[in-house]
Amino acid sequence: MKKLLLIAILMLHTCASYSQSTSFMFEETKRRYLLYLPESYDPEKYYPLVYNFHGGGMTAVEQMYYTRMNRAADKYQFIVVYPAGIKSDWNVGFEMSYLKGTNDVGFIKSLTDTLKKKYRIDSKAIFATGLSRGGFFCHRLAAELPDVFAAVASVGGPLPDSVKYFIKSARKIAVMQVHGTADKVVDFEGKPGAYGSALATFNYWMVHNGLDSKNVKTRSLNANRKDATSVTIDEADGKPAGVALIRIQNGGHTWPGSDPFNIGYPLGNTTSDIDINEIMWQFFIKYKKQ
Repeated sequence: MKKLLLIAILMLHTCASYSQSTSFMFEETKRRYLLYLPESYDPEKYYPLVYNFHGGGMTAVEQMYYTRMNRAADKYQFIVVYPAGIKSDWNVGFEMSYLKGTNDVGFIKSLTDTLKKKYRIDSKAIFATGLSRGGFFCHRLAAELPDVFAAVASVGGPLPDSVKYFIKSARKIAVMQVHGTADKVVDFEGKPGAYGSALATFNYWMVHNGLDSKNVKTRSLNANRKDATSVTIDEADGKPAGVALIRIQNGGHTWPGSDPFNIGYPLGNTTSDIDINEIMWQFFIKYKKQ
């Protein structure tokens, strides 16, 4: 995903006063990340953990300001981590070797172990979300680390073909796919040899989790009729892991509910019909490990 203008992102009204920029060595490389603790953080309590992965060409700082997830962290009391990819990228198996490229899965597993030593992390409530390349990467984490993650929510990054091919575990994991139907950066209908469509992604995880299509419930939202978008949510509730597809009709390659800057870049419409942070948090906590 092309970089959002940093000057525009820094205009967002979000609290970052408790964010910490830090790093540690992994496989002889210094890996960086931002960590945000909710304002009322109590070191004696256990907290859910949410990873939020930036898009290709973006930074962890930009992802933090753009998605405004720190607000949700304060409201719902969870820790957010914004990891930084090497050269602002994530290994999702296309444009980089799935097996021989950057060991980002190992990095996240090691980072999780590190964070558990520093903070009281609820091991049953570890989740991941991300935009574009970060969203693609969430599917890889779901495939390879379902023992670590309870649920993932990808925005604008459907299931990569390579992840589908190399999928490691049959273990069920809750997955939410969010995608704009008018996305011109990552096509809603998929790209042969790279990634599937948003609908194919939904159907794949439905089958993987053993869910029946008869159990899919659909609802539509159009709170703001002036923003040229509407929202359709398909969700199959299943235990221990459900699957959801959120279609942003006429939506672009954007984070639903964020400020629609898109200055100079053809990212398309940003819906204001939903705040995706609110919706994905309810999805996450619903599928916390038992």
